[in-house]
Amino acid sequence: MTEAGPARRRFLGVEHSLTGRVWTERLDEAGSLAASAMAQRDGISELVARVMAGRGVAIEDAAGFLAPSLRALMPDPSTLTDMDAAAARIADAVTAGESVAIFGDYDVDGASSSALLARFLRAQGIEARIYIPDRIFEGYGPNPEAIRSLIAEGARLIVTVDCGSTSFESLALAESLGCDVVVLDHHQMSEERPPSRALVNPNRPDDLSGLGYLAAVGVTFMAIVAVNRELRRRGWYGEARREPDLMQWLDLVALGTVCDVVPLVGLNRAFVVRGLAILRQAGNPGLAVLARLARVDGPLSPYHLGFLLGPRINAGGRIGDAALGAKLLSLDDEAEAEIVAATLDDLNRQRQAIETAMLEEAVAEADAEIGSSEGPAVLVTANPRWHPGIVGLIAARLKERFRRPAFAIAFHANGTGTGSGRSVSGVDLGALVRRAVAEGLLVKGGGHAMAAGLTIEMSRLGDFRAFLEANAAEASRAAREEHVLRIDGALTGRAATAELIDSIERAGPFGAGHPEPVFALPSHRIAYAEVVGNGHVRASLSTGDHNLKAIAFRAADTDLGRAMLERRGLPLHFAGMLGIDHWQGRRQASFRILDAAEPPRI
Repeated sequence: MTEAGPARRRFLGVEHSLTGRVWTERLDEAGSLAASAMAQRDGISELVARVMAGRGVAIEDAAGFLAPSLRALMPDPSTLTDMDAAAARIADAVTAGESVAIFGDYDVDGASSSALLARFLRAQGIEARIYIPDRIFEGYGPNPEAIRSLIAEGARLIVTVDCGSTSFESLALAESLGCDVVVLDHHQMSEERPPSRALVNPNRPDDLSGLGYLAAVGVTFMAIVAVNRELRRRGWYGEARREPDLMQWLDLVALGTVCDVVPLVGLNRAFVVRGLAILRQAGNPGLAVLARLARVDGPLSPYHLGFLLGPRINAGGRIGDAALGAKLLSLDDEAEAEIVAATLDDLNRQRQAIETAMLEEAVAEADAEIGSSEGPAVLVTANPRWHPGIVGLIAARLKERFRRPAFAIAFHANGTGTGSGRSVSGVDLGALVRRAVAEGLLVKGGGHAMAAGLTIEMSRLGDFRAFLEANAAEASRAAREEHVLRIDGALTGRAATAELIDSIERAGPFGAGHPEPVFALPSHRIAYAEVVGNGHVRASLSTGDHNLKAIAFRAADTDLGRAMLERRGLPLHFAGMLGIDHWQGRRQASFRILDAAEPPRI
């Protein structure tokens, strides 16, 4: 019901918007009938029913979908292959009081997974050592030097979170040194497995749990549920030792799930709904302080996690101390949390400045490469002055701007470059990178369909570009031609109330795999418009005597932004997302503009 097809109708007749898109109805005829049936059967508003039908919710599931229950949606952790072995080994460490080290990834999912496991172990009387590798000098996953160091410090058990599934050399070293390893991961892997006491990964080929959409923090939460159950079975809890409330840590699960951009469906959606409720209680000192520094207004939402808190937690791994994020999330002391959060906030400002300068150079290079022609199938930009911790962000910006897969590569003095790529639907970038490695064009690389990382020698850059052109041109061109904005429904600015938005949010939270609804505002006049912040265009959209606050992010130098600034008092069709602004205790509807189009001339 949600995919575009031949019968999909044009929304408001828009064939070519200011961003070059065709506007289509998200629902086909069958989807519209399903939405009407939901509304009649369960007393749901027609607009909310259209949102749900547009995201594949079945008629019979509608009522339960609006109130997702973690108890109903969470399976027995034992359905994950190797989970019982993992739980038993971690429980052994708890009851024996062993020294435990947690080896995590340097992104938000890795930081939240590390903090979650550390907090659980702390509740059992074990202060685990968290180790996060340096992105630039150590790279992703366990490395032999770090493993040797942790064992020398006394670790008897190492638990890897958000990594480890392909760390053959490092895990073999741990085994040879007499240290057990338990892997809790979610990344793609082959049939071959590194040595470990247990490897829990819903994406391992022999796992039949159907939970491959979980972030690592979701896998880690299921692991602590399993360990907790095992400890209860062993009689570990009693009058002297109380069983912890695992639900108190769902704030970390929500954070990692949203920031790792995994599909917000099924169990993930329940994790985020329940986790947001915990987050709003501000029980985690680090997150509470970071939210204040980020000037979060109103209750925390997935937007705040993904665009305000997540980038700050990630900043340490990109340009500073990679361990700061996990440290902040595992702290109980508010004064110490203030110091760490302030450091991350400052690093994030530095990251933004570096990103702005790099993006300007990357866009100039891409513009020159495309010129007046169609340009390359995959953009490959490179520069020896770029910071390797920022290249993924640059690739994402290029992909959005030029509507095609993009790589950004930072070359080092030795002639080797570290790069990151982001893709568009229909172009499997991870598969392309793995083929390039197999053909000897890259030193190493991997990833999944929408994102990939690589290491390349400068001398092979031209060969790599030619390889991408030969193998991705058709798919990339098809993706650019499918430039469609799917719209859930139309309404007026007057109808966009906080109450309406609250009802729509019941069908959320929205994010990857469960897209935020897009609504059209037909023929609204621009009462005023101005450039604010870093190239954003703020406006007031009018229908008669009612004005709706609106903003188009990073639009000032685009056709959309210029039209908004030049057409004050004139009508346009607008498309975008609804939101709520919180100001001095008041809740007011707002509109985030994605696109606009000329109304048809009569």
